Amino acid sequence: MGTGHGGSGIEYRQCEEVKLQGTDLNDMSDTTEVAILAGGCFWGVEELLRAVPGVIDTDVGYTGGWLENPTYHDTHDSKSGHAEAVRITFDPSVLSYETLLEEWFFRLHDPTTLNRQGNDTGTQYRSSVFYNSPEQQAVATAVKARVDASGKWKKPITTEIVPASVWYSGEGYHQDYLQKNPNGYSCHWLRD
Repeated sequence: MGTGHGGSGIEYRQCEEVKLQGTDLNDMSDTTEVAILAGGCFWGVEELLRAVPGVIDTDVGYTGGWLENPTYHDTHDSKSGHAEAVRITFDPSVLSYETLLEEWFFRLHDPTTLNRQGNDTGTQYRSSVFYNSPEQQAVATAVKARVDASGKWKKPITTEIVPASVWYSGEGYHQDYLQKNPNGYSCHWLRD
């Protein structure tokens, strides 16, 4: 199953019968924007971003690889090339893409560890910004450069900035995981 989004050319697919948390991608108006971010295990990234003012919806899933219709197990050991990622639908009149990246994304994970967050290792845990437009690409590139030059991190930023590709929603048990399992594992927190 695939649906396009606003003529962006991005294809969205679902693994299993996962609802998109009330968001019909075909009916999105110009009042929303979609960001696709990967910063390690998607549970912790989703949990922090869901509470950000201006975030309307989150969906965890897989993107950036070559295997069609991947499952969670397919993403490990570089079997699919996909990253665990979060698709964030947000209101840009409340939260800009630039603010989402600079004040949230680059603070909620360590963007200097290649293919790793905490104890989680592998390409599925890479730091990535999957841009949906040339404007998002330009903003992401500028924010990454500012964060890298800030001296906040002692090592260089390894976050890749790449075009968004086919999106596969994760299995139902991964959606809202830390809401359902409040004592579940997460290696994400906001760093100063």
